[in-house]
Amino acid sequence: MSTLPVDGSVRGSVLPSTAHSSLWPQSVYPAGVPRELEIPDFAAWGLLARAANEVPNRIATHFLNDQKSYRDVDHAAIRLANWLQQHGVEAGARVGILLPNSPEYLIALNGVWRAGGVAVAISPLSVAEEIASLVKLTDCRTIICLDVLGGLLKLCEGVEQTLMTSLYDYLPSWARLGYLAARWHRTGRMLQVRDEFHHWFWEAIRVSELDTTPVEVQPHTDPAYILSTGGTTGNPKAVTLSHRNIVANAWQQMHWAGATMGEETMLAVLPFFHSYGMSTMLAGGAALGATLIMQPRYHTMRALNAIELHRPTVFHAVPAMLSAMNESLRVNKIDLSSLKWVISGGASLPVAVGQEFAMHSGALVVEGYGLSEASPVTHVGPLDGSNVAGSIGLPLPSTECRIVDIEMGTSDLGAEQIGELAVRGPQVMLGYWNNPTATAATLRDGWLFTGDLACRDHAGFYRIVDRKKDLIITSGFNVYPADVEEALRNCPDIADVAVVGVPDAERGEIVKAYVVLRQGVAWNQVRLDKFCKEKMAAHRRPKLWEHLPGDLPRNFLGKVMRRQLRESTGEHHA
Repeated sequence: MSTLPVDGSVRGSVLPSTAHSSLWPQSVYPAGVPRELEIPDFAAWGLLARAANEVPNRIATHFLNDQKSYRDVDHAAIRLANWLQQHGVEAGARVGILLPNSPEYLIALNGVWRAGGVAVAISPLSVAEEIASLVKLTDCRTIICLDVLGGLLKLCEGVEQTLMTSLYDYLPSWARLGYLAARWHRTGRMLQVRDEFHHWFWEAIRVSELDTTPVEVQPHTDPAYILSTGGTTGNPKAVTLSHRNIVANAWQQMHWAGATMGEETMLAVLPFFHSYGMSTMLAGGAALGATLIMQPRYHTMRALNAIELHRPTVFHAVPAMLSAMNESLRVNKIDLSSLKWVISGGASLPVAVGQEFAMHSGALVVEGYGLSEASPVTHVGPLDGSNVAGSIGLPLPSTECRIVDIEMGTSDLGAEQIGELAVRGPQVMLGYWNNPTATAATLRDGWLFTGDLACRDHAGFYRIVDRKKDLIITSGFNVYPADVEEALRNCPDIADVAVVGVPDAERGEIVKAYVVLRQGVAWNQVRLDKFCKEKMAAHRRPKLWEHLPGDLPRNFLGKVMRRQLRESTGEHHA
């Protein structure tokens, strides 16, 4: 039975302990956090239903000047599910969601799940060609879309209906005219247009009944969420997560935090269309009955002011956000004392960045790790003060880990040895949508091979060294770009840096550094070479340099796109 019990109680099964659970000592695991969890056997919408049952009047979403309780959001999701069922969305049908962070995203996601559909996350940062490709791959016939983003659907084929929503009603009167102008510029459509193809989100909810019956699903095997991931390969694949995956990861995070239902408030600025934002904010937030302080897009000062005004206790972030906030906090005094935990993910967190934000806020700052294929969180730094700086912490409950040899991935390595990280747990994906070849290459004997190089210390804490495909082999030596970058960031001339390998006839590959200089510093390769000679072994030193006048290329999570640098044809300083 996959539905939530009427009384709101949780039923599930305990995952058994396994041989690989002994890879880290019991003594380092946070006190009070169970090693194995009882994961509820309900569909993903059960997280929201549980919060609406236990804390119905708790504010679920705070967006601009609008607030909605958990009861409000759950009722809206039920009505939306009813409308979707009446308009042809059957069990297993894919429904695209093309929305920014807003209450509608949480409602749409749970409405689709209650109707038995599979939500397809569509990034508002994508171009029309990318969206058309994803829609075709997943055979989306219905799309829930923000009105000003409607133009991105112009190349989509096979879409039978759209449910449009708008930020218009959330805006103050002085901003509405500009919003209408932006809509007209991007889509050429008036705000109130209606036809058999276009429907309005809130009107659909208003005219629908509240007593719809959710479609029965099999949580372990039925897909719930599909999202495109390009990774670093340049070949986007569609990760497919089950209801079980989503519920399990939310449950793991809830137990890791040890928080009480209805007591936390989260600053929700991570994009919901990404697995990190979906899992920690929407699913994880519902599991905690947390209030989400939503912002449609990240802006440093708006986010800082929201912390001071709304007093969130939890902030999930990426390193680029914390770095930008540190820069602002050096000159602006803002009260961040409400924050208890700051969990950074999406990219490696420089130790100095985390320590500075902890100093400004007084919060505990830890690093986590995950990937879309694992819903996405697999590791988090302990929240009891025992975290090891520079590490990604420990595996979440019911998560097994191995460090295996890079070449074959069959031999387990010991402490402090670098190999590929493989994980297994209830949060690991079903596979890639309609791509059995890619699935078989990534999922082997139940293990998810992450493609990340990592090591485990003697206490059981894990550290990500680099991406496997970013490893540089020069004259037979392994060079890890992240290690070289960490050393170079200590150079007084360098503001930021990225390191890649480039082909070389004699040595196989050589190290190349892309450098962003500090303001007012002139390019001086002699000084850079001298610094490297003093700080690094010969095989790790850059042999090629390129000065970038602007920032390094990054994705929306702030992660440096090394593949783009490798493919660049810019001039270099040799």
